[in-house]
Amino acid sequence: MASPMLKEYPSYLHIRDSRQMVWVVKGNSLIAVPSRNNVKPVILSLIACRDVEFHKEGKGTPHYLGIKDKNLCLYCTEIQGYPTLQLKEEDIMNLYHKPKGEMHFLFYRNDEGSTAVFQSVSYPGWFIATSSEAGQPVTLTKERGTVKSTNYYLEGLL
Repeated sequence: MASPMLKEYPSYLHIRDSRQMVWVVKGNSLIAVPSRNNVKPVILSLIACRDVEFHKEGKGTPHYLGIKDKNLCLYCTEIQGYPTLQLKEEDIMNLYHKPKGEMHFLFYRNDEGSTAVFQSVSYPGWFIATSSEAGQPVTLTKERGTVKSTNYYLEGLL
């Protein structure tokens, strides 16, 4: 049963890090690039998971993250022994309506001041991160507060 606080539709948000890097889809990857007039950043679709099994005290709210109008969702898997962030073809609302949460598609969202942090549910301690170098893929990292950004500004669309 859905929690009365959960919306039945995703929020659509612009996302950027403290260096003003935004996300774009290039091929099958999410890439972080400087925000400029000629750059069309992705619009993030964000919807909370209905499966109460993943709602853990102190962890944050588990969310599915998708790319608006692309039928792509962020997904964590292990490649060569390391947790890796990928885009997978999947409709965010199909994930939302499944009775059981899809762990590899889930991220705990925590708000830290005016920013949000996304931690992988399937790989605890690993966070969505952008490099300080433009044109690099959006990845997962265990290291917070280093050269990679793990805190994001989310701006809702009207």
